[in-house]
Amino acid sequence: MSSLRTTRVRRRRLGVATAAAGLLATLLTAGPAAATPDPGDAPATPGTVSSQQEAQARAAIQGGEIPGVDEVVHSDNITHVANVPREAFAGINTDLAFQGTYAFAGNYDGFRIFDISDPKSPKTVAQVLCPGSQNDISVSGNLLFLSTDSSRSDNSCTSTTQPATEKSSWEGMKIFDISDKSNPKYVAAVETACGSHTHTLVPERRNIYIYVSSYAPSATFPDCQPPHDGISVIKVPRKAPEKSAIVNFPVLFPGEGPDGGGNPGSPTNPGVSKTTGCHDITVLPSKDLAAGACMGDGLLFSLKDPENPKVIDRVQDNTNFAFWHSATFNQKADKVVFTDELGGGVGATCNERTGPTRGADGIYDIVGKGDKRKLVFRNYFKIDRYQADTENCVAHNGSLIPVKGKDIMVQAWYQGGVSVWDFTDSAAPEEIAYFERGPLTTDVLKTGGAWSAYYYNGYIYSNDEIKGLDVLRLDDRRTDPAKRVRTHELNVQTQPDYFDR
Repeated sequence: MSSLRTTRVRRRRLGVATAAAGLLATLLTAGPAAATPDPGDAPATPGTVSSQQEAQARAAIQGGEIPGVDEVVHSDNITHVANVPREAFAGINTDLAFQGTYAFAGNYDGFRIFDISDPKSPKTVAQVLCPGSQNDISVSGNLLFLSTDSSRSDNSCTSTTQPATEKSSWEGMKIFDISDKSNPKYVAAVETACGSHTHTLVPERRNIYIYVSSYAPSATFPDCQPPHDGISVIKVPRKAPEKSAIVNFPVLFPGEGPDGGGNPGSPTNPGVSKTTGCHDITVLPSKDLAAGACMGDGLLFSLKDPENPKVIDRVQDNTNFAFWHSATFNQKADKVVFTDELGGGVGATCNERTGPTRGADGIYDIVGKGDKRKLVFRNYFKIDRYQADTENCVAHNGSLIPVKGKDIMVQAWYQGGVSVWDFTDSAAPEEIAYFERGPLTTDVLKTGGAWSAYYYNGYIYSNDEIKGLDVLRLDDRRTDPAKRVRTHELNVQTQPDYFDR
C-alpha cells in the first residue's frame, strides 16, 4: 500500500491562536454573507490578513508545517505528470468536461479545448473567447454547453457587462457545435431566469435536457424575480439545437409568500444560506435519480420523467452546512456526498478553528425504495492538512473513481489542493492520496487553487484557477482497478454507470 504522507506532518496546527482574526471571524459570524456565491466576472479582490496571520504563515512554511509559496507536495502514490499554464488573457479557470481524447476547460473568458491523447503532454486545440461568469461547461455528442451567470449586454460572445436591473440584459445557456474541435461554432442561446450558474445534462437519443441551476433573485431584477424556488428545464433537439427552448420550471420548494418554501437562512438559521434556487444538480440517469445541492437544502429527485423531476426527499443541516454546493452519488446509488462551500470559495476555512465539520463533505446513505427513499446522514469528511490564512480552501468539485465494490472519489479543495478519499464505510471516511501547492502568497488572502478535480480514463485532471491544467497519475492498489475502466464521455454532473453497460 502506498504511503499517504511524504515529509509533512499529519495534522498541521496552523492558526490556533488567531480565532478572533478579522477575516475569519467575519466569515464565521456573518449571516447570509457567510456563504456568498462563487466570484463574479473577475477574481475576488485579495483580502487583508493581520500581521499575526502573515507571520504565522511564514513561520509554518519555515517549520515545514505547510509547503512554501507555490511549492508542489503530494503523497507518495500521486505523480504530477503535466501542467499546462493558464493563458495570460483568460479569466480564472473553472469546470471540466471530457469526450474521447479531449478535455474541455471553462474559464471566465470562455473555454479551452485540450487534446489529451497523451495525458503527459496535453495540447491546446482551441481557445474560444466568450466572456461570462462561471462558464460552467459540458459536452454531449457534437454539442458543447456553456453557462453564463453574469448580466451581459446581449447573448453574443462580444457582449459587455450590463446591470441586471436593465430589462435588456441577458444571462443563460450558450450552445456550440464542436464537430470540428479546432473550430467550435456558436449556434444557439437560451435565456434563463437568474442566469445559469451551473447546468446538468440529462441526455437522450434525440434530445438533451438541461437542468439550469441559478439563484439570488431580487425584486430589482426584471428577469430574476423572487421567489426563485426552482430550476429551468431546457430541451435541446440534437439535430436542431437552434430550436432549444425552456419546457418547464419545476418548483422545488413550494411554499406561501414571497420567499417560497426553501430554507429561510439567517436569522432563523444563523450562518446558513437562504434557499433561492439550486447551486448544482447531479443526475444518475441509469438509476433515474438526481441529487440537488440547493444553498440551504439538499434534495433527492426522481427522474422518471426528465421534463418533470420530482423531489422525493429533502434534508437540511443548520448546524454545520452554510451553502449546499454540489453532490456525488456512489456507483450503487445508495449514498450521496454533498459539499458545503462555506465562505463561497474565497475564505480560508481549512484550519483548526473552523473545525472538521464546517466547509466539509456530508455523507448520506440513501435508504428505502422508490419514491419513499430517504437521505440519512452518516458523517463528515474534510481534509486535515491545515492551510494558511492566506489560502482559500473549502470543499469543492470532485468525481467518483470507478472501483467496483468501493466508494472512492477525488475532489478539489481550492488551495487545499486535490484529495482522494474513501467513503466505502459511510461513517469512517479516510483520505488515501493528495496533491497540493503552497500558498500563492503569505501577505494577502488571494483566491486560487483547484476548482475541479476529476478522474477520467486513468488520470486525474485538475483545473487550477490560476496555475492551469494539472494532470496527475494515481498509483495505489485500492484504486488501480479503475485504470481498466473506460468511458467515451464524462460530464461529472451526469454520472455514468461504469459497470452496468
